[in-house]
Amino acid sequence: MYFYHKIKNMNRLKSLCIILIASLIATQAYSQSKSFRTGRSLDVQYSVLRELAMFYVDSVEVDKLIETGIVAMLESLDPYTVYIPAEDQESVELMTTGSYGGVGATVRKKGTGVLVSEIYENSPAANAGLVAGDIILKIDGKSVADLNIDTCSARMRGRAGSQVRFMVQRLRGGDTTEVTITRDKVHFPDVAYSGFVNDTTGYIRLTGFTIGGSRDFRRDLIELKKNQSMKRLFIDLRGNGGGLLDEAVNIVSMFVPKGTKVVSARGRYKQADMEYFTKDEPVDTTLSLVVLVNSGSASSSEIVAGALQDLDRATIVGTRTYGKGLVQAIRDVGYNNKIKLTTAKYYTPSGRCVQAIDYSQRNEDGSVGNIPDSLKKAFKTLKGRTVYDGGGITPDIAIEPQAIPRIVLSLIYGEVLMDYSIIYFKNHPSIAQPKDFTLTDKEYEEFVSFAATKEFDGRSASEVELDKLITTLKQESRYDEVKNEIAGLEKNVKLTKEQMLRRDAATIKTFLEEEIVNRYYFERGQIESILRNDYQVKKALDVKLIY
Repeated sequence: MYFYHKIKNMNRLKSLCIILIASLIATQAYSQSKSFRTGRSLDVQYSVLRELAMFYVDSVEVDKLIETGIVAMLESLDPYTVYIPAEDQESVELMTTGSYGGVGATVRKKGTGVLVSEIYENSPAANAGLVAGDIILKIDGKSVADLNIDTCSARMRGRAGSQVRFMVQRLRGGDTTEVTITRDKVHFPDVAYSGFVNDTTGYIRLTGFTIGGSRDFRRDLIELKKNQSMKRLFIDLRGNGGGLLDEAVNIVSMFVPKGTKVVSARGRYKQADMEYFTKDEPVDTTLSLVVLVNSGSASSSEIVAGALQDLDRATIVGTRTYGKGLVQAIRDVGYNNKIKLTTAKYYTPSGRCVQAIDYSQRNEDGSVGNIPDSLKKAFKTLKGRTVYDGGGITPDIAIEPQAIPRIVLSLIYGEVLMDYSIIYFKNHPSIAQPKDFTLTDKEYEEFVSFAATKEFDGRSASEVELDKLITTLKQESRYDEVKNEIAGLEKNVKLTKEQMLRRDAATIKTFLEEEIVNRYYFERGQIESILRNDYQVKKALDVKLIY
């Protein structure tokens, strides 16, 4: 019966392919036209699937094979053209609206339970009294002991208005209670934080470009402007991977005259060509602007930064942006499946395309790598300054981020900081405001004792390089020749975990304080805490602005 249904499905697939081929071959059937080559390829694809379904040694799920082929086909084009199956439509909603149906918590597996690692502000989980550190034992009466984290997360999500029951072991007190939560639309606001970094400098942290994000930005901008002392505004786009093009245009429109050209898109077909102009009256056309960017600023972030730079409206500060100048559209391909399809390249007002087409010349984080000067073209801003294309937006003033010791990254990725922040949260009912909270020396020593017992790579970067050298020397049979010198180096370079934790105490303490603040004041509080020690922000306060 299984084989019969498989052949039946294959016949349906063949019928669809035949219909598609017939529509493609409108000219001479055997000419080497583009339509014929497409039809021939589809026919070959069907034949391969049929042979696999009938004769492959193991059972074959044809639908999964086809999906694998679609994914591989799209991957050969560019990194941003992707297949979105019907069961993954939630990602489309999150991508465009910044919202999803659920309870508003992130979780990770811990033993036989699921640890709540973060709660989102004003979410159903927060309103129901869940806190970071609570352990979920059951979801809707089903034990999570044998469930992986993806399955648990999927069971927590659902339609707004529906309910989910948790059996929870409380962090504070240790009691086990049942908690019923009504799911809702959990929204990640584009404006993660707004406030002041000093008496005269306003600050807005923008983390995305989803529906309504520019409205929130406008609201917070107007609120900041009520402070008559504000002389300049920092717009922080670091790590902002982009989003909706219209929202980017709306952000720019707040600072330039109505009717200003912000960006143009040009594609293979004329219908993909568009020009985008500001439609609303500006909020302020004279306020000094600083736009903070880095290699994580991509797509719509680059539209905002590039447009404000080309229009000589803002000083761009930081490091070169990601280099994604491609426009995507989401199109339906049947049965509720979709593809996010690259349809055009976008160009800043001066005519620059920030896209770096050579995807092989990329840094580890995916951002654009080194572009030879010979491949760059010069363009002029509104007031005649020279700017260049070639991938990404190059800042007017370069400020590199402060180097982070290797041990800090190990503590973050090893979740040591997060685990200790939960312990601290358990034992301290409240803390000072984010801008004022600091750990005492005694409290930091308690963290050192805790962290030293945890599994994480506590080596410094120099120790890692020394270990590599020792390995190479042994492979080349030269270690014995220099072992006395190596022993001397090891004595000076290698430190215990406790020594490393104390050596880099100032930096580690800062990151730990930020993590602890998140437990009490959520993401907004954490950003406020981060700003106290943000190296690039502090440096940007001292630079002479271009505009």
